[in-house]
Formats: sequence, C-alpha cells, structure tokens
Amino acid sequence: MVMDLGWIDQAQPPRRPDLKIEREAHKLEKRLCRQVGQAIVAFNMIEEGDRVMVCVSGGKDSYAMLDILLKLRARAPVHFELIAVNLDQKQPGFPEQVLPQYLSQLGVPFHIENQDTYSIVKRVIAEGKTMCSLCSRLRRGILYRVADELGCTKIALGHHRDDILQTFFLNFFFAGKLKGMPPKLVSDDGRHIVIRPMAHVSEKDLVRWAAQRQFPIIPCTLCGSQTNLQRKQVGQMLRDWERSHPGRIESMFTALQNLVPSHLMDSKRHDFKNLRPDGIANSDGDRAFDDESFATASAPDLQIVKFDL
Repeated sequence: MVMDLGWIDQAQPPRRPDLKIEREAHKLEKRLCRQVGQAIVAFNMIEEGDRVMVCVSGGKDSYAMLDILLKLRARAPVHFELIAVNLDQKQPGFPEQVLPQYLSQLGVPFHIENQDTYSIVKRVIAEGKTMCSLCSRLRRGILYRVADELGCTKIALGHHRDDILQTFFLNFFFAGKLKGMPPKLVSDDGRHIVIRPMAHVSEKDLVRWAAQRQFPIIPCTLCGSQTNLQRKQVGQMLRDWERSHPGRIESMFTALQNLVPSHLMDSKRHDFKNLRPDGIANSDGDRAFDDESFATASAPDLQIVKFDL
C-alpha cells in the first residue's frame, strides 16, 4: 500500500507565532513528526490494525518516541493501537512511581513488568565489567514474552540515527562487519517484528524535544554510570567529526542507504567469481584508471580515532 505523506505535517501552528521559542518548538515538532512518519511509511513499520508495544525506559529517546507516535496516530490514515511498556528491573533507588504517574496523566494504556534482572546481572558480571550485553539479552527475552501476552503485533524501540551510526562503527572497528541497526527486523526468536520509528531522527533534536516537553527523565544507574564503554567512545568520535565537518553524520547515514555490493569485497553478496564482460556500458562499472574524487569535508580525520582497548 502506498501511503499519502500529507498527514505527517498536519500539526497545528502555534497560536502566538510572534514568540520565537514557540515557533522554534513548532518547527522541531513538525520535523520530528515528518522524520518518524517518513520512516514508518518507507519501511512499512505500522499497518492497519497493529497493536504496537512502545518500550518506554524513562529516557529521553523512548519518551520522545511515545510522544511522537501519539501525535501521528491522531492523524494517520490507518488505525493502530499503542500500549506503553516499561520493564522495572529493580535497580536500587529506581523511582518506580514516575512512569506510572506520567503515563496515567498522558492517558495512554500501559503495562509495568516487574522483573529483578538487576540482581542477576550483578551476580553474574564481575565488578567493573560491562553489563550491557547480559542486561540487554535478559530484557529482550522478557519484552518478547510480554508482547505475546499483550497481543502486540509490533515492538517499537527508541533508537535514533546516532545509535544506528554508532552501531555501524562498533561493528566496523571491533567485529569486522559492515552491519548496523536496521529500522525494521524480525526478532531473534522469529516471532516478532521490531521497529525503530526514530531511525531518521538526530539525537540533538531529541535532547531539545525532551527539554521542550519536560519529560520526567529517569537515569540508568545500572550501566549508564560505567565509563570507557566502546559505544561512548564511538559516539564522541562522531560528535567530533560533526563539529569539525558539519554534515558528515548526514552523509554517513545516507551511505547506509546506498549500498553498492559490486564495489565491496563480500563474495556472498556479489558473484565476483563468475564476473564476465558483457559489452554493455554500465555507469556503475569500475573506472579502474580514474582517481576517486571526494569533497574535502568528507575525508575522515582519522587521527582523532582513539580507543582505550
């Protein structure tokens, strides 16, 4: 189904357009709604009759995702349901009343799943070691089960454009793979569709939107306080690149959507062994004796890539 994109920009303009702050907030809202709406349409993330489980952690990203999805649902050409789900992992000092109060005031259906994964992670992972991997696996399995119990057809996660790029470079530097974080995928148990509606959204816009909307942010004290995580280092590298050469993040993100297998080296993706000339001109063909030409701003300043391994 080809969906008309006109519904995305139907947000009402501010009543007092003379106020600069109000105008800027309206522009930001329109941009977020447009970017999320375009991702939903481009990857067919949400369909008629879907019941979408919106995973809300208490961080700015998941709050923003829920907020924007609620705005889009009100004017979308298809009918779908949203249910916010939070996994309370029983971290010491976790303000368990914050999310229920916020979601109740918002008037959105929600479910709080109580599971003491914190004790498991602390028992299994040695002091000072990264907890993210085990925590993520435990959380994923629980959320898959909850999705089944709630009858949800899609699971929405709050990852944004910067997360996707960070994942790409983590795999590139440390795993030897050209692999990112897809906007839509089948879960590893083969039973669920996972979507990332904010795939096109920048983190800096989410920071601004969180401040504008005054979300009751809950910090992650389980792993968020750990230092020297590779993801943090890659994130800093990307921010440094963007400061030095504005537009580089956008260019790299665009590259993830323009894969050319014939110009890489994966023989499983391109049949190099049986390649033969066919006499047909091809603009994508290799110009073996031509020097590649790139804009100066796009050349990575590699000396700033520093990792403490």
